[in-house]
Amino acid sequence: AAIAANKVAGVRAALCGDAETARGARRWNDANVLALSLRSTSEHELAEILDAWLGTGPSADAEDRANIDHIAEVEHGDA
Repeated sequence: AAIAANKVAGVRAALCGDAETARGARRWNDANVLALSLRSTSEHELAEILDAWLGTGPSADAEDRANIDHIAEVEHGDA
């Protein structure tokens, strides 16, 4: 699902199997679509992942913002 979603302009989907990955995807990549594994994610893990995803925004750090800007450049064919 994440692979197909990332073909859509403006979508930054991340497959997150744990809360730390979800936090990092939001913080460092400004991910805006959460992909989950139905088979390997327990209800407890799901709650932790959702809390992390919804409670984390993009980083304000200049290096992290540069990474996000680079993703946009690649998406638009400028890189």
